[in-house]
Amino acid sequence: MRQFRFRAWITLDPPAYGEPIPEYASGTRRLMVHARCLALPAVEKYFPSSIRRDDGQPLKPGEPATVTITVTGDEAPMFLAPGQEFSIWGGGRGHGVVSRRVFTDGGPS
Repeated sequence: MRQFRFRAWITLDPPAYGEPIPEYASGTRRLMVHARCLALPAVEKYFPSSIRRDDGQPLKPGEPATVTITVTGDEAPMFLAPGQEFSIWGGGRGHGVVSRRVFTDGGPS
C-alpha cells in the first residue's frame, strides 16, 4: 500500500465534561482519518494516519492546527483532495479540511 501526504487544517473536539484533556504528540498514529469518497459520497473509509504539526507541538483539543497528514491506502486520492472535509477518530475526535496534497521529489507522495 502506498502512502500519501496532505496538508490540512484540523481541530480536535474537547473531551466530555469531567474527562481528562488528552494531548497527542506531533506525529501521532493514535488517530485515524475518516473521509467520504469524492465521486460517491455514500462510500466512506477510515485511513490509518500519522498527523504531524508544523511546529512540532502536541495536538490539543480545541486548538486549531495546520498539519501534515500521512495516510496509508492506495485509494486515498479518491477520498482526500483540496477542500475535502474529513473527521478524525481514535482516542479523540475532531474534524478538518484538506488544503492540498503534498508532492515530494518531483512526484506524488
